[in-house]
Amino acid sequence: MSSGVNRWKRYADWDDRPLRLDRFAAEDPANGFSAFSSPADPTPGIGIENGRVISLDGVLERDFDMIDRFIARHHIDVIIAPEAMAMDARTVARMLVDMNVPREELVRLAHGMTPAKLAECVSQLNALEIAFAYSKMRARKTPGNQAHVTNAKDDPLQLAADAATAVAFGFDEVETTMRVSRNAWSNALACAVGASVGRWGTLFQCASEEAEELMIGMAGFTSYAETVSVYGTEKTFIDGDDTPWSKAFLAAAYASRGIKMRCTSGAGSELLMGYHEAKSLLYLEARCLCLQRGMGVQGTQNGGIDGAPLTATVPGGFRELMAENLIAVWLDLECASGNDARATESEIRVGAKIMPYLVAGSDLICSGFGSILKYDNSFNPSLFNGEELEDYLVLQRDFEADGGLTPLPEERALDIRRRAIDALSAVFEELGLAEPSEAMKQSVTVASGSDDTQSFTPRDAALISDAIKARGITVIEVIKALARRGFGEEAENLLNVVKLRLSGDYLQTSAMIRNGRIVSAVNDANDYLGPGSGYRVSPERRLELNGIRDVLDQKEVLRSEAMHEREESTRVSYRSIGPAQVFGDARDVVIGISPAFGLKLFQTTAGHRLSDVLRAITEAIRAGGMQPRVVRFRHTADTSFLGLSAARLAGSGIGIGIQAKGTAVIHQRDRLPHNNLELFSNAPITQLAHYRGLGANAAAYARSEMPEPVVVPQRGEAMGARHHARVAMIYAIETALTEEGAAPELVDIRFTGAKS
Repeated sequence: MSSGVNRWKRYADWDDRPLRLDRFAAEDPANGFSAFSSPADPTPGIGIENGRVISLDGVLERDFDMIDRFIARHHIDVIIAPEAMAMDARTVARMLVDMNVPREELVRLAHGMTPAKLAECVSQLNALEIAFAYSKMRARKTPGNQAHVTNAKDDPLQLAADAATAVAFGFDEVETTMRVSRNAWSNALACAVGASVGRWGTLFQCASEEAEELMIGMAGFTSYAETVSVYGTEKTFIDGDDTPWSKAFLAAAYASRGIKMRCTSGAGSELLMGYHEAKSLLYLEARCLCLQRGMGVQGTQNGGIDGAPLTATVPGGFRELMAENLIAVWLDLECASGNDARATESEIRVGAKIMPYLVAGSDLICSGFGSILKYDNSFNPSLFNGEELEDYLVLQRDFEADGGLTPLPEERALDIRRRAIDALSAVFEELGLAEPSEAMKQSVTVASGSDDTQSFTPRDAALISDAIKARGITVIEVIKALARRGFGEEAENLLNVVKLRLSGDYLQTSAMIRNGRIVSAVNDANDYLGPGSGYRVSPERRLELNGIRDVLDQKEVLRSEAMHEREESTRVSYRSIGPAQVFGDARDVVIGISPAFGLKLFQTTAGHRLSDVLRAITEAIRAGGMQPRVVRFRHTADTSFLGLSAARLAGSGIGIGIQAKGTAVIHQRDRLPHNNLELFSNAPITQLAHYRGLGANAAAYARSEMPEPVVVPQRGEAMGARHHARVAMIYAIETALTEEGAAPELVDIRFTGAKS
C-alpha cells in the first residue's frame, strides 16, 4: 500500500507558493490578514461641514495625504455621503445582489462612499455573489475583449500580421508594447496598419513611457490609452514621481485630443513597490478606484494587472481581484477586468480564474489576452495566450458564454496576414522607411511566432522608429500612403477610426465599436438582474484554509541569502569611500547598485553570485575602453531611478542601474526616468553573458555608438507566478534600507576570488 508521501502536489514544486503576509501587517501570525482585510485598515467614516469633507475614514482634514485630499475634493458627493455612509454594509451588499434594486440607485450611493466603506460592503459578498453583482453592475451589456500584440524582436511585419489576426478573431482593442523602448513609434505604426485590415473599429494603444505614449497618440496612431498608473499609498506615488493631479492632467490631455483613456491600478502594486502601509489589498485598490472616478476618466484597467501573480499568493487573492473589479463597475467606470498577467503555472487555477468573468461578462474580459505565443508577449505571458486561444474558444462554446471572440478559419488567417504584411510594406516603401524583401514577408506570413521569422531585428526597428519620430510622420501620411499604393479599404478603415477623434463618440463610458457603430453604456446599458446565494466561509474556517504548509516569509528569504554571505565575502569586498561626485571624464560609466546589494542580498533570482555579475559588467566596460565606477544609492531601490541617478553622475552620461535581484537597466542622463536605453526586466532568466553584453553596450553608448540591444530570450515562463512572492520580500528588504535624501556612496570593489 502506498505511503501517500507523493500523493499531493507541493506548491514548492512550482515555486507558485502562497505568501504569508503577517510580516506586513504585524508580528502576530494569527492577526487574520488577508487580501480582503488587515488590522491596519481604517474604519469607514466621514465628516462634512459646510459642504466640505473634514474627515475621511478616520483621518482629519489637516492630516490628509494627497490621496485623501483628492478623494475628498473630487470623488465624494457631499449631498449623497450622509445617506450612503449611514447605511449598514450588509444591507448595501444585499442590494448589490437584489434583483429589485436598480443599478442606477447603487451607482448613486457609491458616489457618496469612502474607500473603506466600499471595501467593507463588497467584503460581505462571497465569490459567487461578487460574480453575480458584477454581471448586474457593469455598465455595458455586450461583453468585449482586448488583445496583446507584441513580439520578441519588435518586428513590425509580424506586429502588423498579428494585429490583423487579432482583429479577425474579434478583439475590440489591441495593445502593444516593445522589448526596446525606443521602438515605440515603429510598433505603433505597424499595429495601426495591421488593425485596419479586414474591418474597422478595433481600437489600438501603444504602452510606452507616458510622455512618449501621449506624443504617439497626438500623431494619431493610437485611439486609446490605459497605462496611466495610480496607486493606493502616497509613498508609492512619490516613488513613481507622480501625484493624483499629474495623472488627472495627463487624463485631460488625452481626452482633449479625443483619445479614449482608462487608468491602470490593481491589487499588489503597492506591495511590489515596497510601500503598502500594512493595509489590505482591497482597501488600497478602493482608494485607487475612487481616485480614478475623481479624475473623470472613462474607465479603469484593474484586477491585479502586473500584481496579479503576487495577489494570487495571498489568502483570498482571487476573490479580491473579483471584488476590486466589482467596485470599479459600481463606481460606474468602464472596466478592463485584468486577466492579463499569468497569475499561476497551474492550468487548473488559470481556468478557475477566468470563469467568473467569462460567465458574468465584462466590458473587456481581459485587459490583454495574449493573442500571440507566450514567448512573444512583451508584457510577459497573459492569463491566456496564443497557446490557449483554442481552449478559450471552446470555453465560450461549452458555456454558451460570449467572451468577445469568434473562431477563425486558417485560410482566412493566412489571407489577412498576407494583406497586412503587404499593406505595411507598401507604407514603408512609400514613406522611405524600409524595403522588406519577399523572403522576409513570406517567413512572417506562415510564422507561429518570432522564432520562425527571418525579418526585422530590434535594431532595425529602432532605426525605423527613430525615423518616424524625427520626421514627424503622422497617421495622415500613413493613410495617404495606403491609398496611393492601392490599399483603399485599409486607408478608409484607418481614417474612420481617426474621424472618431473629432466626434468624441467613443469617449462615452464603456465604448467600443461593433460593425461601424459605437456601442456603449449610453445605447447598450446593462439591464441584467438576478439572484444569488449560497455557502459562506466563516472566519474560523478561513483561517483553517489558510493554514497550509510550505509558506514563504521574509525570514526564509533572509536565511537563504545568508547561506551565500560567507562565500561571497571570500570573492568580493565592498568598501564605501565617501560621497560620489560627478566626474568630468568622458570615459566614466557609473554602475548604480541598490541598497541591499552585497550587504543583505547576495544572489540574483537566477542564482548568479552578485560578485560574478558585477565582475562581468565591469570587465566588459573596461574592455570597451571605458572606466567603470560603482556607486551605492540609498535614496531609491527602483531600477529606473538607480540607472538614471548613475547616468547623472557619470562623466559619459551613461549609467547602469542594478538591483540585487538582478534587474538591470542602461540609462542616459537626459532621458525620462522610465524611457531607458536597455532593460533587463526578467532577472530569473538573465545569464552572465547577458550582463557582459549589458556592460559592453554601456561602453558603446558612452562612445556615442548604437549597439544591438541585448534582448534576454524568454520562453514564455510565468516568472511573476514563480518569483513574485520572493521578489516582493526581496524588494521589501531593499526598500527598508532606503533613506529619503541619502547621498550616493562611492564604493571601492575588490574581487578576491577566481572567476566562475
